Amino acid sequence: MGRSFFRELSDDDSDEDEIIIKLLTSSTSQRKHLWYIDRNHLAAHRRLYDDYFAKEPVYPPKLFRRRFQMRRSLFLRILSKVEVHEPYFIRKRNVAKKLGLSPLQKMTATLRMLTYGEAADFMDEYVRIAESTAITSIKKFVAAVVAIFSEEYLRSPNNEDIARLLAHGQNRGFPDMLESIDCMHWKWKNCPTAWKVMYCGHIREPSIILEAVASYDLWI
Repeated sequence: MGRSFFRELSDDDSDEDEIIIKLLTSSTSQRKHLWYIDRNHLAAHRRLYDDYFAKEPVYPPKLFRRRFQMRRSLFLRILSKVEVHEPYFIRKRNVAKKLGLSPLQKMTATLRMLTYGEAADFMDEYVRIAESTAITSIKKFVAAVVAIFSEEYLRSPNNEDIARLLAHGQNRGFPDMLESIDCMHWKWKNCPTAWKVMYCGHIREPSIILEAVASYDLWI
């Protein structure tokens, strides 16, 4: 297949299914060794909507909060702002005139990967989203969240914030405490071979420690 054709597809922001359709409608030599999976995005969206976002969802708010690590109202608030900022999350029709993935599907896949560290390919079974599309979604979501919320939530605390946090800690019996710290091990897939021994120990694979500091109201 010509390099120019691959370059054109790599620059395309369509989801994987749409790109495959483009390949299928191309010449015989270009679609050699290629298969198409009909993921039925519409049915997957309906199932996701009925499970968590319907007026009377299958799973109650308590399970939504546990599985998404946030309330449904917060999920929808973030999604509405991300849609306005990043057109990638707006639902569109593909080249075959079929509706593509919904914003709910893209954000659900993104949050499941961020929250549980699940592989992008694992999202396909429930959300019906291709691996490459899931990876693109998480990249665009993170960039959008930083652009939208950084001024309010990703800034350093000022004197007023520090006084408020210290007062709250004092009232809860933790004087001079600003925030709480937590850490987790993150598998380092591309760790240099020469460094692997230094970064193993918690698990057999190399990992690095990610630290997060958060206030009582989850200001990270």
